[in-house]
Amino acid sequence: MEAAACSTRAAKPTDIQHPELWNFPMDYPLSIIGHEGHKETLLDEVKLILGSLFPEFDLASLTINPSRTGRFHSVRANVYLTEAEQVNSLYKMLDEAASIRTVL
Repeated sequence: MEAAACSTRAAKPTDIQHPELWNFPMDYPLSIIGHEGHKETLLDEVKLILGSLFPEFDLASLTINPSRTGRFHSVRANVYLTEAEQVNSLYKMLDEAASIRTVL
């Protein structure tokens, strides 16, 4: 009966599609790619998002790298997740950020 309730809920595009495949707690690496020409804005937005969702996160651990062509930049982070709702909130906030192009 519980599975039926989950399947009728309208999932948001940023929600985990198969929560049963995730093993919490876990370290979760992210590569957050920004739009062209938005290096500083990208880093600032990522810091705001990760700092608000994960208060214990060490913002100094973030690394930012240019693409091979130098057109784009990516911010790399490793977050510690304890539940699926953290993933859903994280991807929702990243999706809403203007400077973020995609997240891997």
